[in-house]
Amino acid sequence: MERYIFYILALIIIVFAIASVTSKKMLRSVIYLLFTLCGIAGIYFLIDYNFLAAIQLTVYAGGIIVLIIFSVVLIHHIEMELEVAKKSKQILVGLACLVGLAVFLTTIYSHPFNVVENSVTTTTEDIGFGLLSYETGGFILPFEVISILLLASMIGAIVIAKGGKTNFGNKAKDNSNLKN
Repeated sequence: MERYIFYILALIIIVFAIASVTSKKMLRSVIYLLFTLCGIAGIYFLIDYNFLAAIQLTVYAGGIIVLIIFSVVLIHHIEMELEVAKKSKQILVGLACLVGLAVFLTTIYSHPFNVVENSVTTTTEDIGFGLLSYETGGFILPFEVISILLLASMIGAIVIAKGGKTNFGNKAKDNSNLKN
Protein backbone atom coordinates (compact mmCIF):
# COMPACT_ATOMS: atom_id res chain seq x y z
CA MET A 1 0.00 0.00 0.00
CA GLU A 2 2.84 2.41 0.84
CA ARG A 3 4.32 1.89 -2.60
CA TYR A 4 1.10 3.07 -4.28
CA ILE A 5 0.86 6.10 -2.01
CA PHE A 6 4.48 6.95 -2.87
CA TYR A 7 3.78 6.68 -6.59
CA ILE A 8 0.70 8.88 -6.28
CA LEU A 9 2.62 11.51 -4.29
CA ALA A 10 5.54 11.38 -6.72
CA LEU A 11 3.17 11.85 -9.65
CA ILE A 12 1.53 14.81 -7.91
CA ILE A 13 4.92 16.38 -7.22
CA ILE A 14 6.15 15.92 -10.80
CA VAL A 15 2.94 17.14 -12.45
CA PHE A 16 2.60 20.24 -10.30
CA ALA A 17 6.33 21.06 -10.50
CA ILE A 18 6.13 21.00 -14.30
CA ALA A 19 2.91 23.02 -14.18
CA SER A 20 4.59 25.53 -11.86
CA VAL A 21 7.47 26.27 -14.20
CA THR A 22 5.43 26.20 -17.41
CA SER A 23 2.43 28.28 -16.32
CA LYS A 24 2.25 31.77 -17.78
CA LYS A 25 0.20 33.20 -14.89
CA MET A 26 2.20 34.19 -11.81
CA LEU A 27 -0.48 33.34 -9.25
CA ARG A 28 -1.13 29.93 -10.80
CA SER A 29 2.59 29.14 -10.66
CA VAL A 30 2.61 29.91 -6.95
CA ILE A 31 -0.42 27.71 -6.31
CA TYR A 32 1.16 24.85 -8.27
CA LEU A 33 4.29 25.29 -6.15
CA LEU A 34 2.08 24.99 -3.06
CA PHE A 35 0.79 21.60 -4.24
CA THR A 36 4.37 20.48 -4.96
CA LEU A 37 5.49 21.40 -1.45
CA CYS A 38 2.48 19.64 0.07
CA GLY A 39 3.36 16.51 -1.92
CA ILE A 40 6.89 16.62 -0.52
CA ALA A 41 5.44 16.89 2.98
CA GLY A 42 3.32 13.84 2.18
CA ILE A 43 6.47 11.89 1.33
CA TYR A 44 8.01 12.96 4.64
CA PHE A 45 4.90 11.71 6.45
CA LEU A 46 5.09 8.47 4.50
CA ILE A 47 8.64 7.73 5.66
CA ASP A 48 7.70 8.70 9.23
CA TYR A 49 9.63 11.98 9.39
CA ASN A 50 6.73 13.74 11.07
CA PHE A 51 8.72 16.69 12.40
CA LEU A 52 10.26 17.42 9.00
CA ALA A 53 6.83 17.10 7.35
CA ALA A 54 5.33 19.56 9.84
CA ILE A 55 8.18 22.01 9.20
CA GLN A 56 7.67 21.57 5.44
CA LEU A 57 3.98 22.41 5.77
CA THR A 58 4.33 25.33 8.15
CA VAL A 59 7.47 27.03 6.84
CA TYR A 60 7.36 26.35 3.11
CA ALA A 61 3.76 25.52 2.22
CA GLY A 62 2.45 27.97 4.78
CA GLY A 63 4.89 30.81 5.24
CA ILE A 64 6.83 31.06 2.00
CA ILE A 65 3.81 30.63 -0.27
CA VAL A 66 1.85 33.25 1.69
CA LEU A 67 4.87 35.56 1.43
CA ILE A 68 5.10 35.07 -2.33
CA ILE A 69 1.35 35.63 -2.81
CA PHE A 70 1.55 38.72 -0.59
CA SER A 71 4.42 40.06 -2.72
CA VAL A 72 2.53 39.42 -5.95
CA VAL A 73 -0.60 41.13 -4.64
CA LEU A 74 1.43 43.99 -3.14
CA ILE A 75 2.96 44.98 -6.45
CA HIS A 76 -0.39 44.69 -8.25
CA HIS A 77 0.76 42.04 -10.72
CA ILE A 78 -1.68 39.32 -9.73
CA GLU A 79 -2.61 38.68 -13.36
CA MET A 80 0.94 39.15 -14.62
CA GLU A 81 1.78 37.15 -17.72
CA LEU A 82 5.23 35.59 -17.53
CA GLU A 83 7.45 35.64 -20.59
CA VAL A 84 7.99 32.47 -22.57
CA ALA A 85 11.62 31.67 -23.24
CA LYS A 86 12.92 31.30 -26.78
CA LYS A 87 13.00 27.81 -28.26
CA SER A 88 16.80 27.75 -28.22
CA LYS A 89 16.85 28.44 -24.48
CA GLN A 90 14.16 25.82 -23.87
CA ILE A 91 16.19 23.22 -25.79
CA LEU A 92 19.37 24.20 -23.92
CA VAL A 93 17.64 23.89 -20.55
CA GLY A 94 16.11 20.57 -21.58
CA LEU A 95 19.53 19.21 -22.55
CA ALA A 96 21.03 20.46 -19.28
CA CYS A 97 18.24 18.72 -17.37
CA LEU A 98 18.87 15.48 -19.23
CA VAL A 99 22.60 15.67 -18.46
CA GLY A 100 21.79 16.34 -14.80
CA LEU A 101 19.37 13.39 -14.76
CA ALA A 102 22.01 11.15 -16.33
CA VAL A 103 24.60 12.16 -13.71
CA PHE A 104 22.04 11.64 -10.94
CA LEU A 105 20.98 8.18 -12.14
CA THR A 106 24.59 7.10 -12.75
CA THR A 107 25.52 8.15 -9.23
CA ILE A 108 22.52 6.44 -7.66
CA TYR A 109 22.96 3.15 -9.49
CA SER A 110 26.75 2.97 -9.11
CA HIS A 111 26.77 3.53 -5.34
CA PRO A 112 26.09 0.52 -3.10
CA PHE A 113 23.57 1.74 -0.54
CA ASN A 114 23.53 -0.28 2.67
CA VAL A 115 20.69 -0.24 5.18
CA VAL A 116 21.88 1.09 8.52
CA GLU A 117 19.99 0.11 11.62
CA ASN A 118 19.71 3.05 13.97
CA SER A 119 18.67 2.37 17.53
CA VAL A 120 19.07 5.97 18.68
CA THR A 121 15.92 8.05 18.35
CA THR A 122 15.90 11.81 18.20
CA THR A 123 12.94 13.61 19.72
CA THR A 124 11.50 16.95 18.71
CA GLU A 125 12.81 18.35 22.00
CA ASP A 126 16.38 17.36 21.06
CA ILE A 127 15.99 19.00 17.65
CA GLY A 128 14.64 22.19 19.25
CA PHE A 129 17.48 22.40 21.76
CA GLY A 130 19.99 21.78 18.97
CA LEU A 131 18.54 24.51 16.77
CA LEU A 132 18.16 27.15 19.47
CA SER A 133 21.35 26.46 21.39
CA TYR A 134 24.04 29.10 21.94
CA GLU A 135 26.62 26.41 22.63
CA THR A 136 28.88 24.59 20.21
CA GLY A 137 26.80 22.96 17.49
CA GLY A 138 23.87 25.34 18.02
CA PHE A 139 22.19 27.10 15.12
CA ILE A 140 20.62 30.19 16.68
CA LEU A 141 23.06 32.64 15.02
CA PRO A 142 22.65 31.24 11.47
CA PHE A 143 18.89 31.15 12.03
CA GLU A 144 18.83 34.86 12.90
CA VAL A 145 21.19 35.79 10.05
CA ILE A 146 18.97 33.96 7.55
CA SER A 147 15.86 35.75 8.87
CA ILE A 148 17.55 39.14 8.33
CA LEU A 149 18.71 38.04 4.86
CA LEU A 150 15.15 37.01 3.93
CA LEU A 151 13.79 40.33 5.18
CA ALA A 152 16.39 42.26 3.16
CA SER A 153 15.70 40.24 0.02
CA MET A 154 11.96 40.78 0.44
CA ILE A 155 12.43 44.55 0.74
CA GLY A 156 14.78 44.52 -2.26
CA ALA A 157 12.28 42.53 -4.33
CA ILE A 158 9.51 45.01 -3.54
CA VAL A 159 11.71 47.99 -4.44
CA ILE A 160 12.79 46.37 -7.72
CA ALA A 161 9.24 45.31 -8.57
CA LYS A 162 7.87 48.81 -8.07
CA GLY A 163 10.50 50.05 -10.53
CA GLY A 164 9.59 53.51 -11.81
CA LYS A 165 7.03 54.16 -9.08
CA THR A 166 9.65 55.27 -6.54
CA ASN A 167 10.61 58.90 -6.07
CA PHE A 168 14.33 58.30 -5.58
CA GLY A 169 15.23 59.71 -9.01
CA ASN A 170 12.98 62.76 -8.59
CA LYS A 171 14.61 63.66 -5.25
CA ALA A 172 18.06 63.51 -6.80
CA LYS A 173 16.92 65.87 -9.61
CA ASP A 174 15.38 68.26 -7.06
CA ASN A 175 18.61 68.33 -5.03
CA SER A 176 20.71 69.06 -8.14
CA ASN A 177 18.40 71.97 -9.04
CA LEU A 178 18.83 73.44 -5.55
CA LYS A 179 22.63 73.51 -5.91
CA ASN A 180 22.42 75.51 -9.16
